[in-house]
Amino acid sequence: MLTVRGISRSFGDHKVLDEVSFDVRPGRMTGFLGANGSGKTTTMRIVLGVLAAHGGTVSWKGTEVGPDNRPDFGYMPEERGLYPKMKVRDQITWLARLHGVDRETARRNTDELLEDLELTGRAGDRLEELSLGNQQRVQIAAALVHEPDVLILDEPFSGLDPLAVETVLDVLRKRAAAGVPVLFSSHQLAIVERLCDDVVIISKGRIAANGSREELRAKHAGDRYEIVVEQDAGWVRDVPGVTILELDGPRAVFEAAPQQVLRAALDRGEVRSFTPVVPTLDEIFKEVI
Repeated sequence: MLTVRGISRSFGDHKVLDEVSFDVRPGRMTGFLGANGSGKTTTMRIVLGVLAAHGGTVSWKGTEVGPDNRPDFGYMPEERGLYPKMKVRDQITWLARLHGVDRETARRNTDELLEDLELTGRAGDRLEELSLGNQQRVQIAAALVHEPDVLILDEPFSGLDPLAVETVLDVLRKRAAAGVPVLFSSHQLAIVERLCDDVVIISKGRIAANGSREELRAKHAGDRYEIVVEQDAGWVRDVPGVTILELDGPRAVFEAAPQQVLRAALDRGEVRSFTPVVPTLDEIFKEVI
C-alpha cells in the first residue's frame, strides 16, 4: 500500500499542503480531486520525490519512499515531457531501457502498449506528427512501459476524445486488476465517478474528503428522496416537514418526512417509484470544497 502521512509543504510564507494524509490501496483506482491550486500536483510531486516535503512521510509497502524504491513507480506529469522529434516506438522503448528493462522486454512491452492504446499504426511517426490526444496516449505508455508497481497519473484524460478515454480506461483497469495501486487526478468528474474505487478530495491544501466511492455517497446522501406517482406530485408540498427540491409533473425530489410522503402517495393511488437520492461525485465535490 502507498501511504501518505502528514505531508506539509510551503512556498515562502504560503502553506500549500497542511498535514495531507491518505492511502492508495493495491488493485484499486483512487481519484485525487481538487480545484486548481488545491495542492494535487504538489502532493503528487512530493510522492515522486520531485519536490521535498517540509513534514510528513510517503511509504510504499511500509518502507519510506526513496531512491531504492522510487524507480518502481510510474509517473505521468500533467505537462508533456517527451521528445517531439523522436519516433513513438523508439522513444517508449528507450524510456523502458532507462528504467533498466532489458532490450527484448522493452520492445515487447512497447508493442503491447501501442496495441492496447491503439497506436500501432503511428509507431514509426515522430511524436510531433501526432494529434494532442495521441500524444497523451504516448505519454501514458511511457509511464507504463517499465511495468511499475505503483502508478501516479496527473490528468491522464486531458485532451482525449470519448473513444480514446475508453481505450485508456481499459488499460488502467487492466493494471489495477493486476494489483497495481493507481492514483490519478482529473477535472472530469464523470470519468472519475465511473472509474475510481476510492476518492480523495483536497481543498486549500487540506484533505476535505477521503474514502471509498460508496462510503462518500452514503455519508453525503443526507435525507433526500425521489418519488414518481401516477398523477401530478404537487401535493407533496403540503406534507408537513417536507422541503421540495425538484418538482416536475409526477416526479418530486424532496427532503425529510419520507414515510409521511409515501403514505400520502399510496392514499392517492399508484406509486411508480420511491427511492433515496444518492449524490453524484460532482455534488459531493461541490459540497466539501
